This record gives sequence, structure tokens and C-alpha cells, in this order.
Amino acid sequence: MVAIGAGFVIAFFFAMNIGGSGAAASMGAAYGAGAVRSRRVALCICGAGVFPGAVWGGGEVVKTMGSGIIPASTLTVQIVIIILASACLSLFIANRIGIPLSTSEVTVGAVTGAGLALGKVYWLPLLQIVCFWILVPVTAYSLAWLTGRMIPAAESRWPILRRENRSRWLALLLVVTGFLEAFAAGMNNVANAVGPLVGAGLLSVSQGVLYGGFFVALGSLLLGGRVLETNGKGITDLSLLEGSLVSGTGALLVMGASFLGIPVPLTQATTSAILGVGTARNGFSLWQKSVIDRLVKVWAVSPVFSLAIAYGGVKGGVRGDFHAVIAVISVCLATWGMISLIRSVHKERSSLHEHGGGI
Repeated sequence: MVAIGAGFVIAFFFAMNIGGSGAAASMGAAYGAGAVRSRRVALCICGAGVFPGAVWGGGEVVKTMGSGIIPASTLTVQIVIIILASACLSLFIANRIGIPLSTSEVTVGAVTGAGLALGKVYWLPLLQIVCFWILVPVTAYSLAWLTGRMIPAAESRWPILRRENRSRWLALLLVVTGFLEAFAAGMNNVANAVGPLVGAGLLSVSQGVLYGGFFVALGSLLLGGRVLETNGKGITDLSLLEGSLVSGTGALLVMGASFLGIPVPLTQATTSAILGVGTARNGFSLWQKSVIDRLVKVWAVSPVFSLAIAYGGVKGGVRGDFHAVIAVISVCLATWGMISLIRSVHKERSSLHEHGGGI
């Protein structure tokens, strides 16, 4: 009973962190464009959209996360705790530094790590999911860039659409599309927290989406502030029309994937759409911002990080194979040491270039 209780606590804490990360994806555009000036109001709208999205449309993705990547028969309470703890740790770190991390990536990475340790992974469905991870951000960026290129002509023809125009109708459109994106977040991302519980038979699908939706909504209110700032104002400023384009693109793509039962990176879809709009307006100089470099690095590392934690946890905690745990820790330490060494060499070369001379 204690282990089951711990599993629920970790799952619901994870759900709250999902809300904190999803807040930026759903309302970042509206907040960045000024349609919603209060950060607290933006987060409340996010929570109001996430909960019904989870309850009414989250079931298919829950089934995928519960039994579509590894067999449901392998999901014991202990395995579920390891999976959720691995994913939760990755997401919590990202929320603390203000990066809109994909909860789908860290959860699928953790589930895959557990499956690798047990020798049971459904590779074809996993490959399909990874392909969607690439396809969705690329599609979001492309659609936003193409549409963004048309905005100047539309603004010339219809003055109400101009950037300096603060039309209430444009502001309302942006808030509505942001709400729809929050709804899409509920459909897709709640499964990351409750899917393993459902797969282990600890919750039914209907119970999972209900409880998970509540805690995701709560997390958006309590933990979403920093990520909201990063996604809404830390990358590029948006007009009301551009913000509507960003939110509408993200909502459309994620809802489509949710109906197919595919867990996809909502935060990446939205951030990619913001980049597409910004590139259409300002050119590729936007990509020189340091925040872009940081986002890409975290996106690449996060699933591998959660996979390694889950793999080591299952090998050591379930299988008693501490040699594998030592190997995982050694690889992590070696990677950290290599990164530190590269940074040191880069700083030394920069110093030599600035001041001249050498050893």
C-alpha cells in the first residue's frame, strides 16, 4: 500500500509539473502579444482549458502510454514509480530553469528506459512516436513561416489586422486560440502522468484523465510562471494576429495527434511556430538568440536523461544489477566531464584570441 501511495503522489506531482510546462505552450502567445496582460489570468485560462481537454479527449493517448510502448504486464507498482520519478525529475529541473520542455519526450524516454532494462520494447510504435516528434515541430515551423510571410499583405489590405491595431476582436481571437491549445494540452499531455498508472491497473482510463486533468490544471497555476515568460516574451515579441497564428497552429497539430493516440511535443510545436513567425518577420537573425540554443540542447538531452535514470533504476532497484547502474553513472559523469573540458578549451581559446600570445 505504501508503494502504491508513493506512485500516486509522484504521478500527481508530475502532473502538476506538466501543467507548469504546458502553461507556456498554451498561453505563451497570448501573454507575449499582450492580449492577456496579467500572468495570473493567462495561467487561469490555461488551467480552465486543460481540464476539460483531459477528461473529454485524453483517453487514446493514455492507452498508448500505458500499453503501447512496453507491455502492460511489465508495469508493476515498482516499475511505475521508477518511470514517473525519472520523468518527473527531468521536467522539474526544466521548469526551474524556465525551459518549455516536452513532457512527452521525458515520459516516453523513461518508459523506454524501463523497457530496455526489462528487454521488452515495442520498437515500431516507438519509432512512429519519434517520427511525430520530428514531424510536428517541423510542420509547425513551416506553417507559421509560410502564413507569417502573408501577414504583411493581409495587413495592407485590411488595416484592422495591422500590428499597431489593438482590436478587441483580435485580442479575443488570440485568447480563444490559446484556450484551444490548452484544451489540446489536456488531450495529449495528461497521459504522461497517468498512463503508467492505467497500464499497471491502478486506475481506469476515466479515473486517470479526471485526476490527472485536475492536477495538471493546478500545476499550471502554481508552476507555470517562468516558462510562460520564456515562451511568451523570451524568444520574440508577437502581434495579436501572429499570436493567434501560433496558438492555432499548435492546437490543430496536437489535437490531430491526440485523436491518433500519439504523444507529441506540444511545447515544441508552439515554440517552433513562434520561431517560424519570428523568422518570417525578422529573418534568421532570431536564431542567434542564446535562448534558442538552450532550448534545442535541453530538448535533445531530456529524453536521453530520463531514459538513463529509468534504465539504471530498473536495473538496480528491480533486477539487482548494480554493475549496469555503475555503468550508467560512469557514462553520465564522463559526459559531464567532456562538456566541462570542451567549455574550458573554448574559453582558453577565446582568451588567447582576445589577448594574443599562448603558452
